Parts: sequence; C-alpha cells; structure tokens
Amino acid sequence: MQSKGTLGSVVAGVIACFLVVVCLFYLSFTFIGNKHESKAAEYALQVSGDNDDQAYNQAYKHYMDSLAEEKVWLGYTLNDVRKWSVGLGLDLKGGMNVILQVDLPDMLRSMKSGDTDSIFEASLKIADQKVANHETDDYVGTFITALREGRPDGNFAAIFQSVNRINNGDSDATIISKIKDEVKDRVNTSATNVLRNRIDQFGVVSPNIQVLQGKDGQILLELPGVKDHERVRDLLQRSANLEFYETYTINDVAGSLQQGVALLMNDSTANVQPLVETLNAPGVGGATVGYAPDAMTMSQVNALIEKLTAANQLPSDLKLRWAVKPTVRKGDDGKEYNMGYALYALRTTGGKPALEGTAVTDANSNYDNMRGNEVSMRMNSEGARQWSRITAANVGKQVAIVLDDQVYSAPNVNQQIDGGQSSITGDFDIDEAKDLANVLKSGKMDAKVHIISDMVIGPSLGAQAIQAGFISFIVALVLLMIFMVCIYGWMPGIIANICLIFNLFFTLGILASFQAVLTMSGIAGIVLALGMAVDANVLIFERAKEELRAGKNARTALADGYSNAFSAIFDSNLTSIITGVILLLFGTGPIKGFATTLIIGLICSFFTAVYLSRLFFMWMRKTKAFNNLKFSTGLSKNMFVNAHYNFLGTRKATFGIVLAFILIITGCLFLRGLNQGIDFSGGRNYVVKFEQPVQTTELEEALAPLFPDASVNVITIESSNQVRISTNYHIETKYDGEGTEKEITGKLFEGLKPYLRQGMTPEEFSTTDASQGIVSSQKVGPTVADDMKRDAYISVSIALIAMFLYILIRFRNIAFSLGALSAVAFTAVSIIGFYSLLYGFLPFAMEVDQTFIAAILTVIGYQINDTVVVFDRVRENVGLYPKQSFYDLINKSINSTLGRTIITSGSTLLVLVCIFILGGDAIRSFIFAMLLGVIVGTLATIYIASPVAYLTNKKITKGGKESLAASVKK
Repeated sequence: MQSKGTLGSVVAGVIACFLVVVCLFYLSFTFIGNKHESKAAEYALQVSGDNDDQAYNQAYKHYMDSLAEEKVWLGYTLNDVRKWSVGLGLDLKGGMNVILQVDLPDMLRSMKSGDTDSIFEASLKIADQKVANHETDDYVGTFITALREGRPDGNFAAIFQSVNRINNGDSDATIISKIKDEVKDRVNTSATNVLRNRIDQFGVVSPNIQVLQGKDGQILLELPGVKDHERVRDLLQRSANLEFYETYTINDVAGSLQQGVALLMNDSTANVQPLVETLNAPGVGGATVGYAPDAMTMSQVNALIEKLTAANQLPSDLKLRWAVKPTVRKGDDGKEYNMGYALYALRTTGGKPALEGTAVTDANSNYDNMRGNEVSMRMNSEGARQWSRITAANVGKQVAIVLDDQVYSAPNVNQQIDGGQSSITGDFDIDEAKDLANVLKSGKMDAKVHIISDMVIGPSLGAQAIQAGFISFIVALVLLMIFMVCIYGWMPGIIANICLIFNLFFTLGILASFQAVLTMSGIAGIVLALGMAVDANVLIFERAKEELRAGKNARTALADGYSNAFSAIFDSNLTSIITGVILLLFGTGPIKGFATTLIIGLICSFFTAVYLSRLFFMWMRKTKAFNNLKFSTGLSKNMFVNAHYNFLGTRKATFGIVLAFILIITGCLFLRGLNQGIDFSGGRNYVVKFEQPVQTTELEEALAPLFPDASVNVITIESSNQVRISTNYHIETKYDGEGTEKEITGKLFEGLKPYLRQGMTPEEFSTTDASQGIVSSQKVGPTVADDMKRDAYISVSIALIAMFLYILIRFRNIAFSLGALSAVAFTAVSIIGFYSLLYGFLPFAMEVDQTFIAAILTVIGYQINDTVVVFDRVRENVGLYPKQSFYDLINKSINSTLGRTIITSGSTLLVLVCIFILGGDAIRSFIFAMLLGVIVGTLATIYIASPVAYLTNKKITKGGKESLAASVKK
C-alpha cells in the first residue's frame, strides 16, 4: 500500500475533510430552519386554535414572513436558511400536488384580434382531435396548418396582432415558432403569477410552482399543508373573467323563448321537457327566466339553447347564463325552500358586456348586517365613469355581475352609483367571500386552466410515512452493519460500517446543497444505495481474501484486492448510475426523487468504499490486528471456498426451464393481463380509513351500483381498517366536468356511510385531516396517463440499449453484450410475468405504474452490476490463462465470484426485506418488484448471461474470427 496507494489515500483524506466541512455547512441550515418552523407552528396554534386551518396557515405565514429578512444564522436571513434546508416532500408532510393544463384553445383565442370565427374555431377542433387521438403532440403547429388550409391567403400578422413578434411576410413555420414562444411566455409569467398571488392570499406556506418543460402549458403546483383540497381546486381553476351585464326582463324575452320551444317541439330528436320545466318553474320574474333543479338539467337546457342560438331563434344580443349556486327563499311558513339554479337573461352590446372586469383595481370581503358576507370592489377612473353611466341607465332594473360565465349576483339598481364602488352578494359563507375577493384581486387568467392530475396526502398519512421510513431505515442500517461484521470480522466490518455512515452523511449533505426535498421514495433510494454500496466493500474484501489464500501478507493482499477489484467496482457502479440517469430524465415526481438519491448515494459509495476505506486501513496498518486480517469469520471462513460447480454443464436443462417459464408467463399475460395502475390507465385513488375493520368485497358491492359504466376496485392497505378505492368514473373525457370531484366523494360517502362513524358529515368524510374518512386522494387524467406510458416505454428501451452498448464498449466482444442483454431481458420479463400471475392474490397493490417501471429500471442496473462482475473476472482470467477453453474460464470465473455474488445479493435482500416489511404501503409494490429482481437477476447472471455469452462466442470463434484472448483483452 505504498507510493501510488499512499498518495491516493492522502488525496482521499483531503477530499473527505473538505466534504465533511461542506456537508456540515449545508446541513446546519436544515437544523436552524426546523427550529424556526417549530416556533412558527407553536405561534400559529396559539393564534388559531385547533379548528381553523386557514387561520393557522395565515398565522404561520405571518410569523415566517416577519423574520424572513432577519439574519438568523451565519449572516444568512431566514429566507436563505429555508432555501438551503432539506425540506420534507408532500408524502411525508401532507399537502396537495396538482398538475394544471392551460387551455390552449382558450389561450389562442385570447391572442386573436377581434372575435373568433367559424374557420378559427374549426381549426381549433381539428387540433383538439388530432392531439386527443395521439396523431401529434404539436398543438400549435397543427392548429396553424389547419388555419392556413381554411385561409390560404390569410394575413396571420393581422389575425394575431397581439403577438408582437409576428410580422407581415413571416412564413408559417416562423409564425408557429413565435406563437409557441408567446404561449410559453404567457404561461411562465401571466399564468404562474396569477396562481402564485391566489395561493399566497390563501395562506399556503412555501408553495412550489413550476412550468413543466416539454409539456405545452402544464404547470406543477406543490402545496404543503393544504387540507381543504376541494376549495383549492376551485380556487385554482377560476379564470377570473369578471363582467358586468345589463339585463332583460322575462317580459322582454318570453315571446322569443316560447317560439324557440315551439320550434324544438317539431324536432323529433330533441327532448324539450327540461327547457319547458325550467321556463315554467315557480318564482321566475325580473331578469330570472327559469330555474333548474340540478346540474344535469342545466346541461340539457344548455344543449337546447345552443340549438336555438345556431338556428338564430333568439335575439343576437341575448345571453342566457346560470347562477353560481341555487337560490334559497323563505316561504310564508318561515321555512327555507331551494328554488334551484336561476337562469338569467343578460343583454350584450355587440356580444360584449356593458363593462369588463379589467376596470376593477381592488376587491375585499366583508360582512354586512343586512346582506351578510359580500365582496366589495373598487374601480379605476374609467371604470367608475362607465359604472356611473350603466347604473344611471338601469335604475329600477337588475345589473348582473358575472364571473367565469356564472352569475354571482344580479342586484336591483336603486340609484346611480358614482365613485366606482360596487359589491357582489350571493349568500356566501366567509370562505367563499374570501376566495372570490382573492381571485378578483389576483387578476384574470389569459386562459382557463384544468386540473389533469392531483394528489392529496393528509398529515396523518404523512406522519405514518415518516415513521415507517425512519424505522425501516434504522433497522436496515443496523442489520447491514451486523451482517458485515459477521461475514468479514471486526476490523473490515467496522471500517465498512464507518464508510456506510460517511456515505449517508455525504448523501444528505449533497442533497441539502441541491436544495432537495426528501420524499418517501427518496428515503428508499438512500437505503437501497446503502445496500448496493456494500457491494464495493464485498468485492475488495473477497479479492483480498483470495490474495491471502495465495500466501500474501495482509498489506500486499489488501493492496492487490483494491487494485484487482477497481475495474469491477467502476463498471458495476457506472451501469447503476446510467439507469439512475434514465430514471431522472424520464421519471416524474417520486421517481425523480428516488433516482436523485440513488445516483448521489452510488457516487458517494464509490468514493467511501474505494478511497476512504483504504485510508482507514492505512491508519491501522501498524497494529497487530491489521497484520492478522483474515477477512472472514467462523461463519464465512469456508463459504464457497474452492467451489467447482459446472454451471455451464446445466445450460440445456436451464434453458428448458427458462423456456417453460416464459411460456407460462406469456400465457398468463394473455389470459390475465396486467393490473394497470391509474398512472397508465387514468383514474382516481382514494385512501379511506374506518373506525373498525372492513371487508373489501362488501365495500365493492356497496359502491359498484353508484358508479355505472365504471370500474371500482377496493383493496386493503396497511391495516384492516384502511382501504384504497380506485375508479375510472368520468376520467375518459379530456377534462373532468366541474363538480366531478364533489360528485365522486359524495357517492363514496353515500356508499360507505354504513361503515363510517355514526353522525359523520360529508365534509368530515372528505377532509384529509380526520382520523376517519378520506386521508389521501390521487387523480391522473388520460393525457397524463398516456404521457407516462410513452415515457415508460422510452425509458426501458433506452436502458436496454445503453446497457448493451456499455458492455460492448467495455469488453469489446458482442458475446458479452448479448449475454448481458439476454439476462436483463429475462429478468425484466420475469418480474412482469410474476405481477401478472400474482396480482389479486397478495395483500398489496401489484399494479403496473410508474413506480413499477422504476423498479424494472433499477433491477436492470442491479442485474448488469452483477453480470459485469462475473464478466470482468472472465476478462481477467483470459489474460492469466490464455490457453484454457472459454468453457472452463467461464465456470472458473463464476465459481471464484460466487461468494461475492451470494453475499452482495444477501445484503441487498436484507435491506429490501426491511423496507418491504416496515417501509409502508406506498412503496411496497416497488420493493416487491426489487426483491424479485435481485433473486431472478442473480440467477440470470449465472444461468443465462454466462451460457449465452459462451454459446455466442463459440459461434464467433468457430467462424474463424478473432481469438478469444484478443476479443476480451483490456
């Protein structure tokens, strides 16, 4: 261990000291940040009490904002400290994760000069259809192409005057590029700023808002601590298009409506009854021309009104719009009666409202003793002038205040209103008034946004995840340390364990420097990296043990062990890192967190195992214990020593078993298929907790009739009183209709009510902070599911190609590449087959989703890791014994690395079993796939990769090509 080894160890020591200082520096921010967050939580609890979530959020935010610019640590402000802290992800902290899709047709309409026309709208529909059918991902390009076909000589510079970049004479390709840039700019600035303002007003602490790259108009929001998720959904999706309309009275339009009804009655395809009942409902009068009892009737009436409008049977300046909520009136008996949703007759001027909402400069919610909760608005000077004119012209009549095409209030004008003051009333509760003022104050969106994916995790479920992750981590680490000492003795075992601790410390420090967020999948990545990190130590110790058996002293044996193991360590770690990079590029959400921690952990493990451990051995080299190193114990002393198994001799029987197994799983895939998760099929998941244990079959039978033409699946997770309910109800449309989430949670409450706590209300059931009811929910829309499936296919294909090319480059023999590829393909197919064979029989969700694909990719990296070690020994033995047959060399190489293979697989399985048992249901399916992968992958290296490499090389050399020694030389 002299000269070069000594110099390398000194350099490693310097780097290690530097890393320790840097990691301590960055991790210190996390400790200081947590300290201030605890104080803020105490303050917020004192201010708000236990029941008001928004008051708690506002108080917490106020406390943190008050110290935001105060220097609290090493000259850094609290904002800086929080920026550099390792935060907890939503799966650990609780909160809401939402992906919003900006409505691209709406965005393009907002860019057009003047009103849209039939050709413009037809072009939008063509683009919609082609994108929906997956014929293209280029919405803007498809739209412009269709628009050009409809307007061959159209001047697009005039059509899109608001897009300053477009000039006369620009080609269509240039116009497409400029419109895409404009869409991107509006999403990056206008949309995100409006959303941020709304969220800030709501009191969300430390929200994360980012535009998703490569996804046109998609915005990711992470909102920690949010509990009233239905309210947040509503808040996010409002476009805040405020308009003020003059109105018609029922007497003004009754004749036109009755003529329209008569016309529709002559249409045999039209069911006119909903419109007739709406117009003849009791209570109509003033600007109210009808009442509808529910959303379904409203939808039916809207379709009939569209027919009348298309047939020009209604006045051109008449617009019919519904009230935002049902009207409630007191009867003569003093009781309250629900009149239904009012239908208002609005009067337009050239299709426009009397006053646009852009005139409003400020809005606030307040309480009036006579009118209850209301939203007061202040207008700019021009708006005040117009408002004065409108109210003067409509004294004694109603003026409708419309937000996002829904009538919020239609007050009677008693007198002319000067000064630009107005208010909206509408039987609001406090939260509704606050949210309405919020969206008006934060401004109008350029286009509507739709929630295409969201996930809600309750704080109680997050706390369970933290506990599960921490326990699994500690148990796995302790068992791993005991395992290393039992196999290699005290000194090697302790040094390997110290390196594991440094590995963990460096990983966390680097995560902190990246401003990373720690998630449950991230913890799994760290623990798995620790399990795989042992492999480097095992390779070194096993090689040192071989050198000791060859008669060398401890110092020389250890030096040669490091030298001879380096190539295999480098190759195996790099193949796993390549897989991690592919996961990072094509994964989403939790997969990126897993990949990030895995990559960092593997890089740290390479440094600690190869360089830092050597430094520790150097410090111990003058001790008696060092000179007596054996790298074995009584337990492992004779483990696989002088193994002489004829693995290649069993290849025919092995291939027969493999072929039979492939036939079985192929048949199973055809007969049973795969249990696709909502990541790939689209749908919703709800985790529901009950007071007492429940039977999943009973729950399915109770819920199935409530969700016609949709699947409902119920499985037990974590405990017998907690289930996950999956359904694809109303998920097939491009965007869910408004109120779909409320409808589904309402149906769930109705079906599950007999099993819930007596007296539980629908609101209590749907909150995510309750000991019972819905504790988490997840929605994946069809567009997101399609994107995930496509990315999964791409990532697996790239991983296989990357592994094949890497092996080919490193070993310069296609036999090794084909052998490795065969083993990897068999391992991946086997895991898929087991999931087809076993789903429904095991007590956890065996679904094919993005976490399953992540497991497949991780197994590919791990399996290649194992194969590389064997092939690296083959390459070494070819150089040492060039006259031996390839058959004997492969058998010799497998036997000489058998100890390392079993010990590495055993240590990894030890870690995986800990996570599987203790790590929580969220990652149980992922870990099960990893368990299968490690077992099958280890066997595939021995019984598939090596025989295929042997047979391929035999065919090559038989053809008179390069010699075996030349083909695999270093």
